[in-house]
Amino acid sequence: MSYSSYGSGAATWQERLEEKCREAQLHPPVFQIMSDRRGGRTAWSSTVTVQGQNISARFWYDGQHVNNAKEDAAEVALKHLVGSNPGSPQQSRSRW
Repeated sequence: MSYSSYGSGAATWQERLEEKCREAQLHPPVFQIMSDRRGGRTAWSSTVTVQGQNISARFWYDGQHVNNAKEDAAEVALKHLVGSNPGSPQQSRSRW
């Protein structure tokens, strides 16, 4: 597995998702970039297809940060695959 160049040695969300798909013997994730014209600018987002499901990124990004859209979609898909979302406020509140 290749690692990101962020210096931390941590794999990117895209790499983690690809690894999880390999481990589960699923087809590799397929990313698609989409754009939406907003006034004088264009916003970019991404979807990723895993197990036949299209999973969307949560946010739209400036054109300089299109890879962030893919990272966002990969994060959502990976959390969906493993069935957890530890950052979810609803889960935290349910323990009170």
